[in-house]
Amino acid sequence: MTAIRFAAMPTADARALWDGSRDAYDNLPETMISDGDGNPCRHCLQDIDEGEEMLVFAYRPFPELQPYAETGPIFLHKQRCARYAAEEILPPVLTTSRDFIVRGYGENNRIVYGTGAVTAIADIPAYAETLLARPEIAYVHVRSARNNCFQCRIDKANAPALTETGALT
Repeated sequence: MTAIRFAAMPTADARALWDGSRDAYDNLPETMISDGDGNPCRHCLQDIDEGEEMLVFAYRPFPELQPYAETGPIFLHKQRCARYAAEEILPPVLTTSRDFIVRGYGENNRIVYGTGAVTAIADIPAYAETLLARPEIAYVHVRSARNNCFQCRIDKANAPALTETGALT
């Protein structure tokens, strides 16, 4: 799995929400209590424990509005958490379902048609590597196979990284 790296939501995005900013639909995040079943934090990429407060909000992991800039509901620990750092390892949130949608995007942040596939957990790294080997694919999203919610991003290990601030290095 060393040819790819998993990237969580940038800390700058999480910090803005923790500090009271509005979400992608210009709403304040809602505070809810996790039931402990399927509430993955997109910043630390861990499940939010039962009884913990969490923020629920609309998130658009794309730099600008355009027809392919999918927006959907996601969760974030209400209390600040550390960003997922073990980028070469399958994140814990990707072990809680039996499969996910894995889809490639071009440099223009638009879906590369024909790349989206419901993918078994064990096959995510290999499928992402296959997609990222194609020159027209800049990065990959992992999304819920049931609800299409953004889980994390996958980049080539040697490509510019999506940093904590959301910028590419």
